[in-house]
Amino acid sequence: EADEKTYNDALFRYNGTVGLWRRCISIPPNTNWYSPPERTESFDVVTKCMSFTLNEQFMEKFVDPGNHNSGIDLLRTYLWRCQFLLPFVSLGLMCFGALIGLCACICRSLYPTIATGILHLLAGLCTLGSVSCYVAGIELLHQKLELPENVTGEFGWSFCLACVSAPLQFMASALFIWAAHTNRKEYTLMKAYRVA
Repeated sequence: EADEKTYNDALFRYNGTVGLWRRCISIPPNTNWYSPPERTESFDVVTKCMSFTLNEQFMEKFVDPGNHNSGIDLLRTYLWRCQFLLPFVSLGLMCFGALIGLCACICRSLYPTIATGILHLLAGLCTLGSVSCYVAGIELLHQKLELPENVTGEFGWSFCLACVSAPLQFMASALFIWAAHTNRKEYTLMKAYRVA
């Protein structure tokens, strides 16, 4: 286990990526990811990935990364924890919404359709919150640790997919609520026709 500053220095020195679940760097063979040797011009590199353990996901972040005596940075700590937990909450809401949506199809009732729309809306908010926490946490880290020259921070493909999934969840929510509203109007018209 290495502290935050050590593995971020390795990420900066070599072509590294950090995500929600793991961090990867391209290093010369036969070296450890947390103790980088001097950069060589050799193109013989190996990509090594280390998954974050559950303990590391909930690890406290410090005001001065790598300095355990500097005090706990509560904002970065809770941003990291939220970016880890919110995707699971979103997934749970989507699965629960799918079950309720299935019940709505079987029962042909309006209220489960509305509930499914609301659950999709909440799942979209959780996904959007997770993406926002990730961006804010990375920006706060870059304020604490200055980027070396010729190092640029870019977001990867999985981040882009997360950014696309939140609007899709909002659209699904709107469609479910619209379908329930449309069915309610038709149900009211059918009831009025039967009375007449």
